[in-house]
Amino acid sequence: MITPTTTSMTNPVGFRLMMFMVCVVLLVVNGEHQTTCIPKEREALLQFKAAIVDEHNLLSSWTTPDCCQWEGIRCSNVTAHVLGLHLPEQFRDESFLPGGRPFSRRRYIHESLMELRQLEYLNLSHNSFRDNDISGHQFVSEIFNSLGTFKSVSYVLPPGSHIPEFLGSLTNLKYLDLSSCDFGGKIPSQFGSLSHLKYLNLSWNSLKGSIPRQLGNLSRLRYLDLRHNLLEGNVPSQLGNLSQLQELYLTGNYFEGYIPSQLGNLSQLQKLYLGGDGIKIDDGGQGLSNLISLTHLYFDSVSNLNRSHSWLQVIAKLPKLRELSLVDCSLSNHFIMSSKPSHFNSSTSLSILDLSFNTFTSPMVFQWVSNITSNLVELDLSRNLLEGSTSSDFGMVMNSLRHLHLSYNYFKARDLKSFINICTLHSLNLNANGLTEDLPSILGNLSSGCARHSFQELDLNYNSITGTLPDISVFSSLKTLSLDINHLSGTIPEDVKLPSTLEGLSIKANFLEGGIPKSFGNACALRSLDMSYNSLSEEFPVIIRHLSGCSKNSLQELIFEGNKLKGTLPDLSIFSTLQVLKLSENELNGKIPKGSKLPSMLENFSIRSNRLEGGIAKLFGNARSLLSVDMFNNSFTDELPKVISHLSCARYSLEELDLGMNQINGTLPDFSTFTFLKRLNLSENKLNGEIPKDIQLPPQLEELYMDSNSLKGVLNDYHFANMSNLKELHLSDNSLALTFTKNWVPLFQLLTIELRSCKLGPTFPKWLQTQNKFSNIDISNAAISDIVPEWFWAKLPRQKVMKMNISYNNLRGILPKFPPTYIPTSMSFGSNQFEGSIPLFLRNSGRLDLSKNKLSSSLSFLCENGTLQGLSHLDLSYNWLSGHIPDCWRQLNSLVYLDLSHNNFSGKIPTSMGSLIHLQALLLRNNSLVEGIPFSLRNCRKLVMVDVSGNKLSGSIPDWIGTKRELQILILGRNQFFGSLPSRICCLRNIQLLDLSLNNLSGKIPKCIKNLTSMAQTTSLIYHGDHWYFFKNSIYATNMSYDLNALLTWKGSEQMFMNRGLSFLKSIDLSSNHFSEEIPLEIEKLSGLISLNLSRNNFTGKIPSNIGNLASLDSLDLSRNQLVGSIPLSLTQIYRLGVLDLSHNHLTGKIPTATQLQGFNPSSYEDNFNLCGPPLQKMCIEGRSTQEPNVEVHEDEYSLFNNDFFISMTFGFVLSFWMVFGTILFKSSW
Repeated sequence: MITPTTTSMTNPVGFRLMMFMVCVVLLVVNGEHQTTCIPKEREALLQFKAAIVDEHNLLSSWTTPDCCQWEGIRCSNVTAHVLGLHLPEQFRDESFLPGGRPFSRRRYIHESLMELRQLEYLNLSHNSFRDNDISGHQFVSEIFNSLGTFKSVSYVLPPGSHIPEFLGSLTNLKYLDLSSCDFGGKIPSQFGSLSHLKYLNLSWNSLKGSIPRQLGNLSRLRYLDLRHNLLEGNVPSQLGNLSQLQELYLTGNYFEGYIPSQLGNLSQLQKLYLGGDGIKIDDGGQGLSNLISLTHLYFDSVSNLNRSHSWLQVIAKLPKLRELSLVDCSLSNHFIMSSKPSHFNSSTSLSILDLSFNTFTSPMVFQWVSNITSNLVELDLSRNLLEGSTSSDFGMVMNSLRHLHLSYNYFKARDLKSFINICTLHSLNLNANGLTEDLPSILGNLSSGCARHSFQELDLNYNSITGTLPDISVFSSLKTLSLDINHLSGTIPEDVKLPSTLEGLSIKANFLEGGIPKSFGNACALRSLDMSYNSLSEEFPVIIRHLSGCSKNSLQELIFEGNKLKGTLPDLSIFSTLQVLKLSENELNGKIPKGSKLPSMLENFSIRSNRLEGGIAKLFGNARSLLSVDMFNNSFTDELPKVISHLSCARYSLEELDLGMNQINGTLPDFSTFTFLKRLNLSENKLNGEIPKDIQLPPQLEELYMDSNSLKGVLNDYHFANMSNLKELHLSDNSLALTFTKNWVPLFQLLTIELRSCKLGPTFPKWLQTQNKFSNIDISNAAISDIVPEWFWAKLPRQKVMKMNISYNNLRGILPKFPPTYIPTSMSFGSNQFEGSIPLFLRNSGRLDLSKNKLSSSLSFLCENGTLQGLSHLDLSYNWLSGHIPDCWRQLNSLVYLDLSHNNFSGKIPTSMGSLIHLQALLLRNNSLVEGIPFSLRNCRKLVMVDVSGNKLSGSIPDWIGTKRELQILILGRNQFFGSLPSRICCLRNIQLLDLSLNNLSGKIPKCIKNLTSMAQTTSLIYHGDHWYFFKNSIYATNMSYDLNALLTWKGSEQMFMNRGLSFLKSIDLSSNHFSEEIPLEIEKLSGLISLNLSRNNFTGKIPSNIGNLASLDSLDLSRNQLVGSIPLSLTQIYRLGVLDLSHNHLTGKIPTATQLQGFNPSSYEDNFNLCGPPLQKMCIEGRSTQEPNVEVHEDEYSLFNNDFFISMTFGFVLSFWMVFGTILFKSSW
C-alpha cells in the first residue's frame, strides 16, 4: 500500500497543491486576527456616523483603527471588505409624542454607504431618518436668511424622509431591513436591481404610491414584508415572478383591484398575508390552487369573499395549510347558509381558523366550522354579532379544540352549554359579551360538562356579571380566571375554595366589599392576585394574615390598588417570592411599625395616595432587588438624606423612586451611588436649603421632578455632567438659578422643560438652542428680559411643540407667523411686552393666553379660514385691542373660556356668542360695550361665570339668567342696568358671588333670595378655582382646566380675587343702586355669606333681628340707607366680622357692649344721631329708653318741615339779609 506521504514525495506537483491548500485553510482560520478593514470603507462608515445622532452611544467603539472590530460591523475574514451593517435601535415607548409619532433623531443615511460595494447585510430598523438636504442649524439659518424680514416661517417644517435611491446600487445585498424607520415617499424602483436580495423588510413606515413592478426582478427573494404602510393601487402581477419567495406580507395598506392570479406561480410560498379595503379575489381564487407549500393564509378586508364559495373549495384543498385567517371580510350568515357540504372538503392539516371582525349573527357558524374540519386547535370568532346557542354536537365533533375566542359578541349564560362538552378546551374567552347573569349561574353552566376538567384559562372580563365569587374548586385544571370590570358585589364567602392549580386570579374594577377569605391563603400555586379598584375595606394586616398559608411561598404579584383598605403596613418579609406589591389609592394610615420589612425579592412597591405618616424606619430592609418605589401622596416626614440611606441596599437595582407630595424635608443628598436610577420624583415636599455645589445626579437619570419645594442656590454645568439620557426636567417653583457657561452644550435632549419661577434671565437662555426635541416647555416667571430669538420661534413648528409657557417675563417683540398646519395644544404669552397684531396660526391652539401685553388691532384673526374645532380657552385681557367684537363666534364651537376684559372694545355684545354651547366662563369687563345682554346667550347652558362689569350696558337684567343652573359667579356691576330684580334670579341655586353694584336697579329684594342655596352652605362649589373639561383636537386629547378671576370691591378697595381666594368667597353686592323697602328677613337664611353689601340704596325699616345667623360674615356694609331702630343684639354672634359699616342711617339706641362691635372705628356708626355708646363719644343716658321713637315722632323727624328746618331757615334768612344790606350800605359808589 502506498502512503500519502510517499505519494507527495514522489509527486512534487501534488505536494505543492496540498501545501497551498493547507495555507489557504490556515489563512481562513486565522483571518479574523490578520485582516483589518479597508481604509476607504472605514472612512465611508465614519461619514455615515457623522450624519446621525448616536443618542444611546451605540457607536462608541467606532474610533479604533480597525472598523471590522466596531459594534454592528461584520467583515470578510478573507478580503476585509465590510459585509454587514447591523444597527437596529431598540424600540422604546418613551420615544413617542402624544400624537403617536417618534421623535426625530435628526439623522439621515449618508451616501457614503455606496462605497461598501461588498455589503451583503444592512439592518437599520427602528430608527427614524430624514432626508439629507439641509442639516442642523444650517437648515434653520438658511431659512431665516431667505425670509429677510421675519414675516412668515411657513417652511421651517422639516422635509419628509424618503428611502435613499442609492441603496439600489448596493447590488451584493442579500438582506435589507428598513422597517419602522419613519420613511415616507415611494419605494425606490432601483431596488429591482438588487439581484442577490433574499430578505426585504420595509414594514411599519409611511410609504406611499404603488409597489414598483421592478421588485418582480428579485428572483432570489425569499421574504418580502410591506405591511402597515400607505401603499395603494393594484398588487403588481410581477410579484408572481419571485419563484423563491416563501413569505409575503402586504396587509395594512390601501390596495385595490383583484389579487393577481400570477401569485399562484409562487410554489414555494409558505405564508401569504393580503389585505386592503378595496382588494378582491378573482376567478374564484383558482390562482391560489398551486400554492402547495402554503401553511399560513391571512386575508384582511378582502371585500368579495361573501359572494362566492369557489375560493373556499380551492383553499380547502391546499395540502399543508395550518392557519387560515379571514379577518374583517364581511362574511355573514348568507355565506354559511348558501354553502353546501361539497364546498369544503378540507384537508386535515388546518388547525387554526380566524373569522374575527365579521358580521356573523347565527350560531350556525359553529356547525359550518365543524363541517369544514374537526381538527381545529384554535377558533377565533371574536368581534362578530353572535348570539344564541348551538348544537351540543359541536362540542363532541371538535375533539381537538383547545382555544376558543368569542369576545365582543352577544352570548348569554344559557348559551355557554354549547361548549361544555369540548373535553379538550383549555381557554375560553368571553369578554365583552354583555353577560348580565350572576356569576354562580355562569360558572355553574360551564361546570356541568367535561370541559370543567380541561379549562386552564377563563376570561369573563368586560361584562355586567353580578353576584359574588362562588366556590370554583370544581375546575380542577384552571390556571387563570379573569373577572375584571363587571358588577360583582358583596363580600366573598369564607367557604369559597380555589382550584389547587390556580396561578392567577383577577377581579379588578368590581364592587366587592369586606376582605378576602382565609381559603385564598391555601391556594399553593397562586402567583398573582389582583383585587384592585373594588371597595374592600378590611384592615390590611388581616388580609396579610389570611394569605399567610402556603400561598406565601408562591405569590409573586399582590395588587390591591383603589380600594378602602385600612390599617398600616405589617411585616411582609414572609412572602419569600413576592415581586410586585401595589397598595396605592387606599386608606392606609398611621406610622409604619419599626419591625415591618418588605420581601427580599420585591421589585415593584407602590403605596401612593394613602395617609401613611412619619418615617419609613427600616422598611426596605434587605429588599435588594427593588426596581420601583412609589410613595407619592402620603404624609411622610422623614429627612430626605435619611430616606435615601434606608434605600441604600437597593442602590444597584433601583430605577424609579417617587416621593412626591409628602412632607419630606432636608436638602438634596448625593444620589450618584444609585447608578441605575432613571426616574426621581421629589416634587411638592418641604425640601429646603442650598443645592450643594459638589453633588451630581445619577448618570442614567431620564426624569427628574423637584418642583414645588423651597430649594435654593445655583445649578450649573457640573450638576448635569454625564447625564446623557435626561428627558424630563421639572424644577418649577423653587428659588433656583440655572447658570451655565456661555457655550454649554448639554449631553441630553429634553422632551419636557418645566422651569417656572426659576431664574434663567436676564438674557434668553442660549442653552435651549441645543434642545431639539422638547414638545413641552414652561419658562414662565423666569426673570428673562429680552427679545425672543428667532431660533427659539423656529423650534416651535419644527419640533411640533405642543405646550409652551413663556408668560410673566419681560419679553419683547412681535409674535411670529407660522403656517396653519402647526396645531399647538397650549400657548401662553401672558404678562410680557409683545406688540402688534395676533398671528393667524394661534387660532389653532387649544389654549391661548395673550393677556397683559401690548397687542393692538382687532380680533379679525378669529374670523378667517372657517370653523375652529380645537380652541377651548382664549384669554386676551389687558391689551390694547379695540373696535367692535366680531360677530363670528359660531366658528369657535369648542370654546369653554373667553376673557376679553380690560381692552377698548366698543359696540354690542355679538349675538353669535349664543352659539358657544360649551362656554363656561365669559369675561368682558372694563370695556365700552353698550346696549343689553343679548337674548341669544340663553343658549349657553353651561355657564359658570359671567362678568360684564365696567361697561355701558343698559336695559333690564334678563329673566332667562335664572335658567343658568350651573352659574356660580354673576358680575354685572358698574353699568347702567335698570328695573327690578327678576324673580327667576332666585333659581341660581349654585350662585356664590352676585355683584349688581353701581347700576340703576330699583324695587325690592325678593323674598325668594333664600333659595340661593349655595350661599346657605359653608362649603364651596368652586374647588380651589379649578374647573376641568375635556379637550380634544385633531391630534391630541386630554383633560384641561381653567382658573376664574374677579375684580371686586372688598373692604373698601378694589381687589382681584382668583384661584383659591375666589373659591372661598360667597358674596352679595347690591350697593349703589335704588333698591327700597325693607331688607327681607329671608336674607338671614344665607348663613354661608362672607360678604354682604347693601350700601347706598334706599332701604327702610329695621336691620333683620336674626342677622347674626350669618355667622360666616367677614364684611357687612349697610351704610347710606334709611334704616331705623336699634342694632340687633344677634350681630354680636358674628365673631369673625372684620368690616362693619352702619353709618349714615337713622339707627337709635345703644351699641351692644362686651363684643367686638366696640372694636370698630367710630366712622362705622357715624351719622346715626340717636346712636350712643362706645366706640362713639356720645354716651347713653341711664334710664332713657333705648327704643326707637314712636311712629309719629319717627315720621315727624324725617318730614321735610320739622323744627330743625324752621330754625335753619330763620338763621339763613337773617344772615343773607345782612350780607346784602351791608354791601349796599358800605359801598361808596352807591
